[in-house]
Amino acid sequence: MFRVRRTTHEPRIELAPLIDVMLFLLTFFIYQVMVTERVDLVPMELRTYRSGTAAKPAAAATISIDLDGVLYLDRVPVALDELVSRLEPMRETAPDLVVYLALADGSSRIDRSNLLLEIWDRLQPAKFNVSIVGRRNSGPEIRPSAGDASPAAPAPPAAP
Repeated sequence: MFRVRRTTHEPRIELAPLIDVMLFLLTFFIYQVMVTERVDLVPMELRTYRSGTAAKPAAAATISIDLDGVLYLDRVPVALDELVSRLEPMRETAPDLVVYLALADGSSRIDRSNLLLEIWDRLQPAKFNVSIVGRRNSGPEIRPSAGDASPAAPAPPAAP
């Protein structure tokens, strides 16, 4: 029967990988110090400019629809039929008037999309610059129940 000879190797620490890692860390920290330089230490010449007139905010009007479907023009309740007639004088004083349409956030008992489309249809023939504003919606979130990994299937119809 053959005997297997085993040679014992003494454990040793390789220095080449250790040096590579240390140089990487050193480079990372030097780069990090260079990038995160404090702004108050950067010398910068700030010039002052003067103009003859003060800056004026852009002319804007906001039409908002609350959860009950009530219209507001710049936080004042207004009827749908009066909307264009109330905006016309504002456009005469400021020809670059921008009209923002905003819906109140939340669930409503009524469908406000028809009202929003009606407002849009009344403002477009009058050539108003209309923008719809709102919050980005990430979509509905579907959560399975605690004991179930898949959504519950509908119950089968009862047998007669």
